Order: sequence, then structure tokens, then C-alpha cells
Amino acid sequence: MAQVKLLGFWYSPFTHRVEWALKIKGIKYEYIEEDRDNKSPLLLQSNPIYKKVPVLIHNGKPICDSMVILEYIDEIFEGPSILPEDPYDRALSRFWAKFLDDKVSVVVNAFLRKGEEHEKAKEEVCEMLKILDNELKDKKFFVADKFGFADIVANLIGLWLGVFQEASGVVLVTSEKFPNFCAWRDEYINCSQVKEYLPLRNDDLLAFYQARTRAQAATSASTKK
Repeated sequence: MAQVKLLGFWYSPFTHRVEWALKIKGIKYEYIEEDRDNKSPLLLQSNPIYKKVPVLIHNGKPICDSMVILEYIDEIFEGPSILPEDPYDRALSRFWAKFLDDKVSVVVNAFLRKGEEHEKAKEEVCEMLKILDNELKDKKFFVADKFGFADIVANLIGLWLGVFQEASGVVLVTSEKFPNFCAWRDEYINCSQVKEYLPLRNDDLLAFYQARTRAQAATSASTKK
């Protein structure tokens, strides 16, 4: 039997992407929670270049980066397909997944940073939302009206973006500005294929990012003195 371990952070959308794929495939795995401030020797050994989670360890061999891990899981394990079978749809899935993955730092900076970096990121997030609002009109999922690869990666905008917004008090996403995106987000969160695997948008997740926002604000204030 294959031995599968996942190193991650409970509050990380990247970790949850991988957990989601493992659960869809029905794979039994051992989850190991890492400490951001005191990373384990196993993590440092498994991902010596970036020293980041998530890391999937399959039969003793580490695979790093959530996007790479998702494709590995889809290729190596039996179960429901994550990437579409059709080559064109597969290419579209990879395109939108990369688009969303490339926006991670921008989204974080828009809600959890301060100063010039914050203001620039807010503009970029609004541009991203305009693109998504146009793309997601009357769409349930990103590609071929079927849940898959891009939709797993979309957990950042489907759930975490709302958490970031509430934690920071920075309101960029409204149904007046982005009606199609908001309609998609609401359906995404409540869809059975999503609801079963997304973490609850609970008090712990919100409190964690509220604390990060306060810490960032305190750091910014101290540097201005």
C-alpha cells in the first residue's frame, strides 16, 4: 500500500488544494501540521530549496508546490479525474489555474499589507476581479461546466478572499461592482462538490488572519516612527 504524507499549514489555501485532491481520489494519507516559525527537519529536508508547504511525500519521495502536486496526484492515483480528458479543456484548466495562482501575492498584499504595496495591490485585485467577472458570467465552473483542476485552485478567491476581506476590513468585492463573480462565488461555496471539501469559514480561520492583519499594521506603524 502506498504511503502518503502531507506537510502543511491548516490555514493555507495551498495545503487545502492538495487535501482536496487527495480526498477526491479517495487516498488515505497522514497529515502533518507544520509550524511556520519552527519548520520541522522533515520539511526542510523535503523542500530544501523553498522550505515551504505543502509537500506531498509519496513512498518516501517528496513532491513540492501545490500546482505540481495536484497534477502528480491526478496522474499517479486512480479515482475521479481532476484535469479534463479533452486536450483543449485541459489547456484551459491549466491556463486559469496559473492565472489564479499568479495572483496569490497580489491578493495577500491587497488585504494583509499596508502602505504603497497595499494600494498598488488593491488596483491589481480590482483588475483581476473585472476579468473574472466577465469570464464567470453564467458559469458554474471554470471549464466545460465540470468541476476540476482550476476550481480547486480557485479556493483562494472562492473562500479565502472573503476571509481576507473580513479580517482586514478592506472591502473590494461587492455584488454591485462584480455581480457575476459574486454569483459564482456564492454558488461555488454552496455546491456539493465544493462544500464537502472546503474548510469551514469558521472563527479560527478568521481570527488567524485578523491577528496577522493587526501584526502587519503594528509592524508598519513601528517602522514609521
